[in-house]
Amino acid sequence: MKGLHIIADLYGCRNSEMLTSSGKLREACVAACKDVGLTVLGDNFYQFDGLDATQLGGSTGTVVFAESHLAIHTWPERSGATLDVYVCNVTCDNSGKAERLYELLVAHLKPADVMVERVWRGRDLPVKKKRLAAVK
Repeated sequence: MKGLHIIADLYGCRNSEMLTSSGKLREACVAACKDVGLTVLGDNFYQFDGLDATQLGGSTGTVVFAESHLAIHTWPERSGATLDVYVCNVTCDNSGKAERLYELLVAHLKPADVMVERVWRGRDLPVKKKRLAAVK
């Protein structure tokens, strides 16, 4: 339950391909998760239509990993994106992986400005172990 949750709003993103292509966004997100040592379990990305025929739409996507998740949403009409990186610390401190994942994604999107919050989730709770009855 304990972990680091990084929540970021990215403004003035200069990599328009990352904002308008769910395929490119997915590729970068999954690769970044693996590059920092997270255990990817699955992903789902969706490409939106543009506001009109002259514009490409944004994307939304999630990557689920054993240590928690990444969610990303893009708005090409505003040159913006939001990131949600949450990494749990069950058997070890994964906060460094969360920070590196955040940094890699920011580097891909190339924002002019970023607003970021770091929230430390959970607290130390005793782990209750319960012996399960044998299955007959």
